[in-house]
Amino acid sequence: MTTLPPPSSPERRQTPLEQSDAGHQRLDEARMWNVVSYLITGPAFFGGIGWALDHWLGTSWLVVVGILGGMALSLYLVWFRYGTQ
Repeated sequence: MTTLPPPSSPERRQTPLEQSDAGHQRLDEARMWNVVSYLITGPAFFGGIGWALDHWLGTSWLVVVGILGGMALSLYLVWFRYGTQ
């Protein structure tokens, strides 16, 4: 029966400050991806609604209104959620 020797050096534990910095970095990265997703999905969603209304009503300008409106609402949401922090 063989036994393993104890580790030569124990793992270095992070201080609470280092743990806090890593947590803030992950939180900042998550916020960045949230902002990117808002800026992509707003115009895509409202542009899709405008496209559907264009086909239903026989117009050709509602898709542009949907994309611009979606971008405006996305920018407002980003400013409202993250611009005050």
